[in-house]
Amino acid sequence: MIEVKNVYKSFKDVHAVRGISFSVRQGEFVALLGPNGAGKTTLVEMMEGLRKPDSGDIFIQGKSWKKSEKELRQIIGLSLQETRFPEKLKVREVLRLFASFFKLGTERVDEVIALVGLENKRQSLTKNLSGGQRQRLALATALLNRPQILFLDEPTTGLDPHSRFDLWNILQELKSKGDTTLLLTTHYMEEAQSLCDHIIIIDEGVIIKGGSLNELLDDQSHNLDELFIRLTGKTLTDNSNQVLK
Repeated sequence: MIEVKNVYKSFKDVHAVRGISFSVRQGEFVALLGPNGAGKTTLVEMMEGLRKPDSGDIFIQGKSWKKSEKELRQIIGLSLQETRFPEKLKVREVLRLFASFFKLGTERVDEVIALVGLENKRQSLTKNLSGGQRQRLALATALLNRPQILFLDEPTTGLDPHSRFDLWNILQELKSKGDTTLLLTTHYMEEAQSLCDHIIIIDEGVIIKGGSLNELLDDQSHNLDELFIRLTGKTLTDNSNQVLK
């Protein structure tokens, strides 16, 4: 479904992504796990067609962004780290606007409102939504076109535990249907462990280890936190999302 081949990306003197290669199978849920500045967002933005690699290749269903951008936009959904909506639009109005980009009607709008649990907020202004509700709305916009591939960049960062678990449940339901391939970046070990079939740990622009949870853990590392500390010498804290050395 997704193939990344020896991709590099730099910004002046910062080497954000340094020769990364991996592939994602159809229906697979994959987590990119790493500290701030690891290169996760830059890598995902290249996969989403928002940035161009300095070198290397990225293929989505065997197609490149350079030659097939219009076609690929129809089959992916994405939610960025921070999504802002016009404050004076209502939830349903936002979704009708996004639906128009794909020539979708109000029936699909109402379907995704129900899917993400915003039925009681459909007539609420976006400025009056809580953080968790805004993230649900962002996910709803990403799901409108029934994407074959869904990119979520730290979708639950900054949310309280209840809102985070609500989003996890929505994604688990998508996973159970088997129609969607997910690539997720996250700071939360539990999120990667709960949702994803395959976990890729990135630090300083390179992949340092990847595999299923069972493949990653060993006698020296009994959970993802221990593994991450052993591989990177860093820990992640859910409270501040800052990297501690």
